[in-house]
Amino acid sequence: MKRRVFLATAPAAAVGSTFLSSALFSHVRAQNKDSDDSSALTIGSTSALSGPLGSFGLNMKLGADAAVKQINAKGGVHGRPLRFEVADDAYVPARSVENAKKLIANNNVVALMGCLGTANNAAITPMVETAGIPHLAPLTGASSLRKGEYQSVFHLRASYTDEINRLVQSLVAMGIRDLVMIYLDNPYGKEIAQDAMRALELANVKANAMVPLAVDGSNMQKAISDALAAKPSAVLLGTAGAATTGLVAGLKKASPMMAIAGVSAAFTQDGLKSLGASVQGIAITHVYPDALQAKHLIVRDYQLAMRAMNQSEFTTGSLEGYISTRLMAEAMQRAGRNVTRERVKQALASIRNYDMGGFTVNYGSTNAHVGSKFVGLGIMSSDGKLKT
Repeated sequence: MKRRVFLATAPAAAVGSTFLSSALFSHVRAQNKDSDDSSALTIGSTSALSGPLGSFGLNMKLGADAAVKQINAKGGVHGRPLRFEVADDAYVPARSVENAKKLIANNNVVALMGCLGTANNAAITPMVETAGIPHLAPLTGASSLRKGEYQSVFHLRASYTDEINRLVQSLVAMGIRDLVMIYLDNPYGKEIAQDAMRALELANVKANAMVPLAVDGSNMQKAISDALAAKPSAVLLGTAGAATTGLVAGLKKASPMMAIAGVSAAFTQDGLKSLGASVQGIAITHVYPDALQAKHLIVRDYQLAMRAMNQSEFTTGSLEGYISTRLMAEAMQRAGRNVTRERVKQALASIRNYDMGGFTVNYGSTNAHVGSKFVGLGIMSSDGKLKT
């Protein structure tokens, strides 16, 4: 990452509220109304399809649905179609628990996939372990959830610890040491803040300030004022969803040339659109290949699947959903014709150095079932594309 590019940020643009695409909502409704098939292999999920992180859940589901359609068009798995059912929890852990209970109790649900949120996954993981149902690719990078005793959970993305370490190392290497971190005031943000403190300590750097931001953004102006009062050379983001959009807009309005860097979960696609050209120069980590770069086979397959659903917008979130579903289908294929929860779990655990076409998954490197530790770093251009 080049220092001059990172610091060459553009003035802020006027930013309105973040709205989710009505077309995306329509797609979700249409998919959820699909007719039942008693022979289908059903994958379940509890995720935010509404609320502050709704854009994440909707994009993940869009990519998963694209993969399901593509796989079913080729005959499904062992001649059986796949189905993907998502229950909306609006990013509320208590709702995640209720949704997970129903999914686990439904014997037709062979596995869980893509359940979203750090606190949400912390709430449902004990239930997942007790039931022995496999849960692939939870949408969280929290290291606290990557424990050896969790043998039913199979993480796919690198951890937030890995992402923060990459960010801090890059910033310090550029000579940027006056750092302020703004983190979401919930388990997700607090864990990232702790990761950042450890990374800074290892780099022999002390943060100028650590500033909490309410999930609903209710203390937005105070957070911005507190951060800027610490006179940072750069702001680290441990935020996510709609709160990030308003935060970055406020920072850019108060200090147009402020350098900003965040983890992969910081921005939603809708948020980037809303911020417009002001995203130029923002550094962001990424834990999957670039959804716009068709140099990798897995990305080309993903883009074909999206186009088959009349979707021409390619995003990291939908790519994550697509890759997760493809990996789930591979595990079900390996499980044999009598697909059960236990056999799928055993199949996932057996995956070693599996090249999906530019993205490699290996569940043999750690006891905690972490499939990838890949972390890339790029800089946003004025058109909202990530330049790596």
